[in-house]
Amino acid sequence: MPLQLMGIKRGMTRIFDEKGESIVCTVIEAEPNVVVQVKEQAKDGYVAVQMGAEKVPSSKVKNVSKPLKGHFAKANVEPRRHLKESHLSEGEEYATGQEVGVEYFAQDTYVDVTGTSKGKGFQGVMKRHGFSGGPAAHGSGFHRTAGSTGMCSNPGRTLPGLKMAGHMGNERKIVEGLKVIRVDQEKKIILVKGAIPGCKGGLVTIRKSTKR
Repeated sequence: MPLQLMGIKRGMTRIFDEKGESIVCTVIEAEPNVVVQVKEQAKDGYVAVQMGAEKVPSSKVKNVSKPLKGHFAKANVEPRRHLKESHLSEGEEYATGQEVGVEYFAQDTYVDVTGTSKGKGFQGVMKRHGFSGGPAAHGSGFHRTAGSTGMCSNPGRTLPGLKMAGHMGNERKIVEGLKVIRVDQEKKIILVKGAIPGCKGGLVTIRKSTKR
């Protein structure tokens, strides 16, 4: 599995290519992630690296739990808000305290972005599953409801997995094969083509993709 870096979704914009065509992009700000722990096959049973992102302000360090304070102190790294573990591919090597920034993603490569979709609360079947609904006429008593959910006698119950009203959003989603349009090392941002899950300011995870 490729190395995963954490960033913040800052919103969407568009840029124009050499032909003057508009490209809709999502802006991801990715401060350098630091290696907090390197896991080895002999000691831990697998090979992986734990990355930390977003420094905890000095005024908030007191809120970090004692076990995590010891974990960061052992690595000689300032406390971070987020930790993410990535299994390493053969040949990849990292050292504790090493920083990895947006330069890891070369321009014109492809990435997979994982985030948490926007939570929309309890929603009906039309918004949640795209049901067409009933007639809009005044005489109709069936407008936005789901209709029948079961059957009369055999088997006489509602089958599992039926599309019904319920909680919508706030789920882990991944979008694969997004093209990297631009990498700005000075501003620490990545522009990827298209949309990604989540709202502005939401935490996302980026990794190199094998899909095109």
